[in-house]
Amino acid sequence: MKIRCTLLLLLTFHAIPCPGEAAGKPNVLFIAVDDLRPELGCYGKEYIKSPNIDRLAKSGMVFTRAYCQQSLCSPSRTSLMTGTRPDTTKVWDLTTNFRDTLPEVVTLGQHFKQHGYFVQGMGKIYHGGLNDPASWSVPWQVPAAAKYALPQEGNSPSGKPGKKQKNRPESKTPGAEGEAGRKGMVYECADVPDDTYQDGKVAALARTTLQDLSQKPEPFFLAVGFIKPHLPWVAPKKYWDLYDEAKIELAPNPILPKGAPEYAVRQFDGEIYQYQGMSSKKEDVPTGLARKLRHAYYASVSYMDAQVGLLLDELKRLGIEQNTIIILWGDHGWKLGEHRAWGKHTNVENDVNAPLILSVPGAKNAGAHCAALVEFVDIYPTLSELAGLPLPAHLEGTSLKPLLDNPEHPWKSAAFSQYPRGGLMGYSMRTDRYRFTVWADQQDHAKVDAIELYDHQTDPQENTNIARDPAHAGLVSKLMEQWKLGWQGAKPAASP
Repeated sequence: MKIRCTLLLLLTFHAIPCPGEAAGKPNVLFIAVDDLRPELGCYGKEYIKSPNIDRLAKSGMVFTRAYCQQSLCSPSRTSLMTGTRPDTTKVWDLTTNFRDTLPEVVTLGQHFKQHGYFVQGMGKIYHGGLNDPASWSVPWQVPAAAKYALPQEGNSPSGKPGKKQKNRPESKTPGAEGEAGRKGMVYECADVPDDTYQDGKVAALARTTLQDLSQKPEPFFLAVGFIKPHLPWVAPKKYWDLYDEAKIELAPNPILPKGAPEYAVRQFDGEIYQYQGMSSKKEDVPTGLARKLRHAYYASVSYMDAQVGLLLDELKRLGIEQNTIIILWGDHGWKLGEHRAWGKHTNVENDVNAPLILSVPGAKNAGAHCAALVEFVDIYPTLSELAGLPLPAHLEGTSLKPLLDNPEHPWKSAAFSQYPRGGLMGYSMRTDRYRFTVWADQQDHAKVDAIELYDHQTDPQENTNIARDPAHAGLVSKLMEQWKLGWQGAKPAASP
């Protein structure tokens, strides 16, 4: 058998799995969530109704300080799926295909496929149409679904021009009229079944797929991507009813970071302002609307959470939960009025800190929380090691398996994120206490335009940049030396 497989490897560019190579290995349920803040019950935010993700957390480990490599869908997802960082993938936007820059890279799905797994994906895994056929054993799928259940001002549920509906419940906000050419409403509350919208249909497809995969002889890697709470914030009414809007608290820091460069945080030009119901003027969101938007986001989270619950229930019903690794991650965070902004696109903690929950059958620390600094590039080597697969040489992350065994294990000294701004790249380093961001010329990193420094011990909301304070000159110099060492210099001591 070994000779046969060796010959096959010599005859083809990509590895072909040996029959039976993956026999006895665990399945993997890989759940991606768009624009999800680490604002869930299992993260100590009891005002969010997320019983199913909380249930997953009880059987796994919650990483409270997990960081994406860039707070934008495609760069973040590409980094995670290739196990490399944005400066390696050259994906810093929503249009670049990593196959144009790294044509031979072996993705996470591809790696499992090459080692005997049946790999299938549905919903949103990569961004947009960048679905990378090489990553899947069968073509990637996303079921067709209406974006809205109720006719919109100038839009039908399908997004095509439609008629205005009078007395449309809950989905009308100030400024919605006369906004032809804009997207549909920024939120919607409709008394409809869960499978009206995409996430409900994706969950239904995933359940059917789990039934099919459970009958296959080889282990499976099933990637399920939920779109909510991405805009527009649409969710069935029953999830809106979980919250009392009058009791929803607003962002505690609706201010720009004091002393930060003006380009550090984007205002008034994010995606949310393309939707009806949002003012096209450059002005702050009124208090009443801000509370409504938070309500809509929370409802969308709870709606998505219910779909996660369907998958967990199906694993249990099929009797395969004890042989299935489950990972749930959000591709990046999102600002809900913090720093006077609504969206992502920055290096602030709200945008780069995202949920990461990993459940491994038989784990001795089930239900534990881990405060180590971890990164999304660590997911590829972690899942590979847990499945007993070799680690490709191109990976730029570190397996989290030692933390699963001991959440207090000494770990990385820093996590790294980045975001481009018109010829500049903001390279951000999160240490145990500080966030240190260097805005440098994208072609010549020695040309520094600005520096940001936030002390999370005294300023966890990152409201005041202290980098230019002479009293912190020594600290800035020390952090700059650490920053120059980059992610390679931040590896755990035990990492090779």
